[in-house]
Amino acid sequence: MATEPNNAAEALHNGHFDAACIMGLGLIGASLAASLREAYPTMTIYGVDTDAGTRAEAESRGWVNRALDQADLELQQLVCGDCDLVVIATPVPTVPEYLRMLADWDYRGIITDTASTKAHISEEAQHLLPYPQNYLPGHPMAGSEVNGIKGARANLFDGAHWILCPDADTPAEHFTRLHELITGMGARVISLPRQDHDAAVAIVSHVPHFTAASLMTMASRHADDQRALMRLAAGGFKDSTRIAAGSPKLWTGIAFDNAQALSDGLAEMGQILDQFAKAIAEGDRETVTTLLTEAANARRALPAAWVPSTEDLLEVRIPMRDRKGVLAEATTIASSVGCNIQSIEIDHVTEDSAVLSMILTDEGDIGKLSLQLIKAGFSVSFAPLAAKEHAHVD
Repeated sequence: MATEPNNAAEALHNGHFDAACIMGLGLIGASLAASLREAYPTMTIYGVDTDAGTRAEAESRGWVNRALDQADLELQQLVCGDCDLVVIATPVPTVPEYLRMLADWDYRGIITDTASTKAHISEEAQHLLPYPQNYLPGHPMAGSEVNGIKGARANLFDGAHWILCPDADTPAEHFTRLHELITGMGARVISLPRQDHDAAVAIVSHVPHFTAASLMTMASRHADDQRALMRLAAGGFKDSTRIAAGSPKLWTGIAFDNAQALSDGLAEMGQILDQFAKAIAEGDRETVTTLLTEAANARRALPAAWVPSTEDLLEVRIPMRDRKGVLAEATTIASSVGCNIQSIEIDHVTEDSAVLSMILTDEGDIGKLSLQLIKAGFSVSFAPLAAKEHAHVD
């Protein structure tokens, strides 16, 4: 395929994105388009989807400036000529196809994705892309039981966690630009190493889905014998099984994309259930109480919301001189101790040195953050910052 002018590379130095292309206009891709349109009304947004009805709906709702088919002859010129960001929002098996297409076009802008697993895609990106450092894996932890564009909405990501997986080769500016874009839509960025992503989401997303599906299957099997059962399935049961209504095709794909981590998680879940079953069968009230107390305490410890509870902010400044991967390491440490990065900036001091500035809300363990940064070899300084002093905080 012929190489077209590639103006996207020039836009990498800007602090914002002028144009983006979302490849895949299902639930996540269409919601992303809607959210971007609301948060950044002047941004040019292109959408790509194989379904003509989906393309027409995305355009009619005003979420995209234009929606195209993958085979549209204009697509390469629009992406390479206009877009400084491409988001691949398709199921995992089709992501390599789009990576290959962008590689053939010599696309030089930032590439991210929304897939729920990362190991396979990251390997493909490293192998296929001529500029693999421009690929920054992403995963919004949001969804709906209503599939496709019909379930899409602009506020899907409000308060949601959005995982980014930078590595040592990720340009710091790529992370800061995506961080600003995502937090501007109301989401919260969590930084995770790529090699840890799949195991983490198996525990908090994939195992819960299959647990909910199992509960729903059990109730359904007993419904024939007890006609009133489903009418009793309200309240907590209905809430805890809501996600079981998700697309079986999509979740079958996720299961096999993340087979090992999911299998390990389901096996561990089985062991915990066996502990309950054994203790109840043996009349062991102490063990049952201990297990329930452990779960209750852990549940109560979850934050009610990610919005900071005070107006006090904290600025963390980290010198960056000849230190490869400093941003990926620092942001991962911050996320690991529960600190929320409200915004992140890079102040260039000289040609080969800069200062990474992270504005933190009042969440997380600041003492542990300081200790872990120092142990990692960073020279850090902390300074209080009132919310009104920081332009990104309302």
